[in-house]
Amino acid sequence: MSFNKEQRDEIVAKYARKPGDTGCPEVQIALQTARIIYLTDHMKEHHKDFSSRRGLLNLVSKRRRLLDYLKSKDEDRYQAIIQSLKLRR
Repeated sequence: MSFNKEQRDEIVAKYARKPGDTGCPEVQIALQTARIIYLTDHMKEHHKDFSSRRGLLNLVSKRRRLLDYLKSKDEDRYQAIIQSLKLRR
C-alpha cells in the first residue's frame, strides 16, 4: 500500500458518513485518489514500470465508475467530493 495506517484512518475519518464507515463511495473515492497520487509520482520517476502503470489505469477507471455511481444517486454528494478532492470534471 502506498500510505500507512494513520494516513488511511485520517482519510476514512474525514470522508466517512458515520464512524467506522469505510464502504461509502466518498471514502472509497478518497482512498483511491490518494493511491492514484502516489502512483502518479512513482510513474514520474519509474516511467518503464508497466505493471504499476496498469494498476494506475485500473484505479483511475474504478474511481471513475464510483464517481458515476455517486452522481447518479446523489448529485450534491458528488459535487461535494469533487470539490473536496479538487478533481476535474
